[in-house]
Amino acid sequence: MDFELTASMMCANFGNLEKEVRDLEEGGIDSFHIDIMDGRYVPNFAMSLNDMKYIAKATARPLDVHLMIEHPCNHIDIFLDNLRKGDTVYIHPEAEYHPSTTLQKIINAGMIPGIAINPGTSVETVMEMLRIVKKVLVMSVNPGNAGQMYLPYVGKKYTKLLSLKEEMDFELYWDGACSAEKILEFAPKGVKGFVLGTTLLFGKDQPYGEVLKDIRELKF
Repeated sequence: MDFELTASMMCANFGNLEKEVRDLEEGGIDSFHIDIMDGRYVPNFAMSLNDMKYIAKATARPLDVHLMIEHPCNHIDIFLDNLRKGDTVYIHPEAEYHPSTTLQKIINAGMIPGIAINPGTSVETVMEMLRIVKKVLVMSVNPGNAGQMYLPYVGKKYTKLLSLKEEMDFELYWDGACSAEKILEFAPKGVKGFVLGTTLLFGKDQPYGEVLKDIRELKF
């Protein structure tokens, strides 16, 4: 079964980020997920603009930049100026007064527009955005910290979005507490990709290549 795997780089070893990027590339990761947090929209700080710039230069693989910041339109240009055409930028619609304006800037820069949906955000409140974006990142945990527990009611949200994705032309991605069981359940239903953090990828006693190989060989 064909599905994408992206590494949540906030979980990586920042003592040797160059080696982490290289090992993940050699292991077969499809893309790199960059969580940018401002300490306001979420109660935490994570990766920085400079971390994103370094990874963009260190790899030819796509970047998925997840902006967990207030009013991203105020700062979107400094991110877009340091990305490559074809990279993805996700915003949270409720963090912006006019999210469609920010999404249009992402599109104009040649990037892939995406929205991230929190566990407490209903599909109905983002319905119009679904007609603009190409990717929808559904948070199965509350954003801001790695290693949280899966919120089971999010499964119904995936079901609703999967029923809309063909009509509205977007792909669906999983972020948060991503286990092998979740991939086995939701990849066959049509979820396109999965963000891998501490649950499956980081902090294991195996090389990244072995971990990723095991995931891709899951028995559906």
